[in-house]
Amino acid sequence: MFGTYDVPDQRNLLDQTRQGIIGKPLDRPEAALKVTGTATYAAEYRPENCAEGVLVTATIAQGRVLHLHRDEVLSMPGVLGIFADKRMLRRPAQGTAGQAPVQDVREVEYYGQPVALVVAESFEQASHAAKALRIDYAPEGDVPFDAGKAEYESGQKPVILGDLDEAMASAAHSVDLTYTTEGHASAAMEPHASIAAWQGDVLTLWGSFQMISHNVKELADSLRISPRNVRIISPYVGGGFGSKLGISHDAIAAAIAARELGRPVRVVLTRQQVFDTIMRRSETRQRLRLAADASGRLTGLGHEAWVSNLPGEKFAEPVTQATEFLYGGENRKLAVNVARISRLTSGSVRAPGEAVGMQVLEAAMDELAEKAGLDPIELRKRNLPASQPGKDRPYSSRMLVEALDQGARAFGWDARKPRPCMRREGEWWLGMGVASAARVNMLRPASARVRLEADGSLLVQSDQTDIGTGSYAILGQIAGEMLGVPITRVRVELGDSSLPSGAGSGGSFGASSTGSAVFRACEAIRDRLAHRLGIPVEALELRDGIASGQGRSRPVTELLQGEALEQVGRIKPGKTQMDYAQASYGAFFCEVAVNAFTGETRMRRMLGAFGFGRVLNAKTARSQCLGGMVWGIGAALTEEQSFDLRDGRLLNHDLAQYHVPCHADVPALEVILLEERDAPASPLQAKGVGELAICGAAGAVANAIYNACGVRMRSFPMTPDRLIAQLPDPIARAAD
Repeated sequence: MFGTYDVPDQRNLLDQTRQGIIGKPLDRPEAALKVTGTATYAAEYRPENCAEGVLVTATIAQGRVLHLHRDEVLSMPGVLGIFADKRMLRRPAQGTAGQAPVQDVREVEYYGQPVALVVAESFEQASHAAKALRIDYAPEGDVPFDAGKAEYESGQKPVILGDLDEAMASAAHSVDLTYTTEGHASAAMEPHASIAAWQGDVLTLWGSFQMISHNVKELADSLRISPRNVRIISPYVGGGFGSKLGISHDAIAAAIAARELGRPVRVVLTRQQVFDTIMRRSETRQRLRLAADASGRLTGLGHEAWVSNLPGEKFAEPVTQATEFLYGGENRKLAVNVARISRLTSGSVRAPGEAVGMQVLEAAMDELAEKAGLDPIELRKRNLPASQPGKDRPYSSRMLVEALDQGARAFGWDARKPRPCMRREGEWWLGMGVASAARVNMLRPASARVRLEADGSLLVQSDQTDIGTGSYAILGQIAGEMLGVPITRVRVELGDSSLPSGAGSGGSFGASSTGSAVFRACEAIRDRLAHRLGIPVEALELRDGIASGQGRSRPVTELLQGEALEQVGRIKPGKTQMDYAQASYGAFFCEVAVNAFTGETRMRRMLGAFGFGRVLNAKTARSQCLGGMVWGIGAALTEEQSFDLRDGRLLNHDLAQYHVPCHADVPALEVILLEERDAPASPLQAKGVGELAICGAAGAVANAIYNACGVRMRSFPMTPDRLIAQLPDPIARAAD
């Protein structure tokens, strides 16, 4: 089955199948392997005679490598070689173009950039030698380390409609606010790692990647070889969050060293090297201008952002991405500006754009609601446009009202006090906050092979990756449901570039895109089974290995007659992606406690209600929502990259100093999954969920802090040192 997705599939075929496994909260088939430590991750393969490589990183911020003092290191025990090849990467790839990123490590453009690879017989020998390697540099360059000292350029085409200045001047209610957010690290559990082995001119690379079909092209482009001579194997990925969309320094360095030495080479980044060299989310400065009439309806909306990246990088954090379609306001100005600075590459981190743009937009909406004298939920509901502003595209579906209403009832929003400092328990101010959630939906090109074996079992194959999101489970459920096979008889093989190219794991498009390819392959097999049973495919029912319809019934194994049926399904985005504004929606509700004396904020409880089309697996979907909400708590309260403005050095480059939320930081979380069918989104009527639950979450926390103690925080994260100076007098307030 081939073709672009040009016409919405309104058949709701998965609502008519009979196996009863789609949407169910089934366990992941690989779960036992992961929890017992027997799933093989990138660094854990054991090719024979494998050498160990350790990257050496720059101790200057900008300049050139003049000389590596190789001889004194090559004489050390076990050392096999030192590599500083021009093909080695200065920056990681962004992962969506299939092209090599910036190369030649002899040119230094940020502090901590890899400049060489030391290879030895053991990891300990390689680490010792890497530390001992002396390097002569020629410091040079004038790229600033601080965005405040850099020139800005446009990062995307601005959206300008009507006259925003006039709308602000004539508004009954308006806000003009500036917020800042600090940079974020992906901080995935599994560090980046690669093992390279050559057999003749063919390279096999075991690695940790999200987008294998792109990664093959990037790897081949970097090494100046044909993609046909590259095989990547990545069946399990210990988290990525955007940091593994593209190839990174370890992959190219391992491949170059392995070919030179004639033996496999393993390169694993240390935790500090991951933080220092792999994608950061840009810090932002954002100006929000909201103008409303006397009834609280938006007449103007301005959202301008200032972000940063290295010179030459095309990526600019798309901060205004959700602002384009979420709320009304006929007079608009949306813009993203990027400063060129000397820090590690800025790129995709979970929900690029919305993750930081939505939290600020939702905090500003709360401030407007207060000025307009409206409940924050009511303000949001009044400002949902009938079609996308400026493009007049209909929404494929939008369950934001349902999310706000159902979430409010479940959370007990009616108990919220309308003014700050009205609830207190001992030394803690208590407050509630709300925010909308929105994340663009994308359908990407994907293919998958489905094989119905002669014994009635199923095999599903794709190079689609599983980064902890549940790809193995979901793709198996789609195939099993479509072909009437119990899930225990479905086997899924993923993460090998020799298999059909899936969409990859990123942008919340993996399940719906590669799942749609599986769906189409299964449709073709259903057609063939219906033909063999002698009935129209519309009448075919498949359940537990039995094909039936129009009074006929036979075991599928009899219809197969000892042969397997195999089909490759493909999907490409088409007119539906252009004709409709597609997004997943939701709402966050949270309750916080703010210490009246120390400024410490503690999360008390949090609820999220989310609508993202058909739920393919309730357990994995809920897990993704929980993870996103935890990310939102981190963005609100703890996570920030700290740079030394003298040289651009990242100061908190490990998990001891970069504070992701731990168990004690996360309260009881509740998730409501709102079932819907979004036919324009995909043949499955499903949309992405993996990133939705971070988009706006930190804004809900900011709004709850204000409701608790009366302090509007416009700098994220909202740490106690930033909050304490603005707290009301606890004694005076207690008397009130």
